[in-house]
Amino acid sequence: MATSQNQDNPIMEMLSRLNSNGGGGGAGNNEGPKFPPSLPWIIMVIGLILWAGFSMIYTVQPEQRAVVKRFGEVIKIADPGLHFKIPFGIDAVQFVATERVLKQEFGFRTASSAQRTQYSAQDFPDESLMLSGDLNIIDVEWVVQYRISDPMLFLYSMREPTGTLRDISESVMRRAVGNRLGSEVLTTGRVEISNKVRDETQEAMELYKTGIKVITVELQDVVPPQAVQPAFNEVNEARQERERMINEANKQANKEIPRAKGNANRVISQSEGYATERVNQALGETARFRSILTEYRSAPEVTRTRMYLEALNEVLPKVGSVVVVQEGNMPPLPLLNLRNAQPAAKQEN
Repeated sequence: MATSQNQDNPIMEMLSRLNSNGGGGGAGNNEGPKFPPSLPWIIMVIGLILWAGFSMIYTVQPEQRAVVKRFGEVIKIADPGLHFKIPFGIDAVQFVATERVLKQEFGFRTASSAQRTQYSAQDFPDESLMLSGDLNIIDVEWVVQYRISDPMLFLYSMREPTGTLRDISESVMRRAVGNRLGSEVLTTGRVEISNKVRDETQEAMELYKTGIKVITVELQDVVPPQAVQPAFNEVNEARQERERMINEANKQANKEIPRAKGNANRVISQSEGYATERVNQALGETARFRSILTEYRSAPEVTRTRMYLEALNEVLPKVGSVVVVQEGNMPPLPLLNLRNAQPAAKQEN
């Protein structure tokens, strides 16, 4: 029975051999040092003390928090640094990376994240294919980045909090895509969809008390399925052509409308100037007529004669030839060139 116990315990077996052989001598050599019987127990106690000493110390890294349990009950959450606990399985420690940003990938998987990120060639259509509000199928790939905000809730509130996060995020994304048109999901609605999915996912995480804080939701790639991509590209080309023609029409309109407005303003200005000129001319003629009337009333004969002479002065230079005929049977006088005679008379004077 003793031999069986010594074989099970190598330390006891080594000590018994040393006692029996006397430090490595022959079989008939009984001389040599012998160890006391209590030495194995001393060695075991020392080893137990060392093991207990090392098991009492644990270190929490800067990006971690430690949940300390005593007999299965959580007693504290330890911050980063060096800490002590009761050994022999009384206290148990679980480390949770609370400061590390984690992520969940949908529709794709990252194969390697070294210097250049490489993605797996495998597709996940069960996650990425969705139906939009106008009954179009869209391939949506997105990433949910999150952080563990409460390690105690994360460990003990739910059985699989990360799986719950994945299911809720996929459900919210499908609902957000299903409430919008396919063109909005592919173009202008991506940012709004990301923000909406992030907020609703975070509300669900808080409702279920998972201890997870959703940081961002980013749409990686939003494209139509491979089978309809040629038709989708044709539709995009038609839309781009339509936008180009609209832009050209707007450009032409922006050039012609100011020109037409300028011409209209010019005509209006000319009309207003002509109207002002005619009004001023009429006012001047009226004032002149009134002044002549005043003079006529004071001296009618003189005014009449002056007006007659002024009228002849204006009319006669425009007449080409003048024939003066004397009354009676006498032949007419020679034709007088009054137009040339008038400048000659002015030179003589």
